[in-house]
Amino acid sequence: DLIGSWIFFFFPFSVYQSLTFGEWTLEYILALITGVTFQYAAISPMMKEKGIKVWLTALKIDFLSLTSWQIGMYGWMAIVIFGFLGRLSPTTPEFWFMMQIAMCCGFLTAYPVNWWLVKKGIKMGM
Repeated sequence: DLIGSWIFFFFPFSVYQSLTFGEWTLEYILALITGVTFQYAAISPMMKEKGIKVWLTALKIDFLSLTSWQIGMYGWMAIVIFGFLGRLSPTTPEFWFMMQIAMCCGFLTAYPVNWWLVKKGIKMGM
């Protein structure tokens, strides 16, 4: 979200005629690519298989976790953007303060999903 906000700041585009949805789309895709790459780096040394199977496993591990995190973040930011303050620029302290709250919301929505993924053996506990 840190990188995506700045990329979008300099190269904005809309999705469904909304800049907010354009920014969220970019940030979700970047977060998924980053998350899957980190998952791959973490699990590839432990797996016997190599190549595409490891990438698919990394995607399986990270997709639900990341999606649930983003739901919490976007949920809070939707309340802020559409209900209170309007669109915020990453150049303002208000944006970053609201992002801190959004990350807490992301944690709350991702925690049960990650707990379930660990319980099912899809994701390893730390």
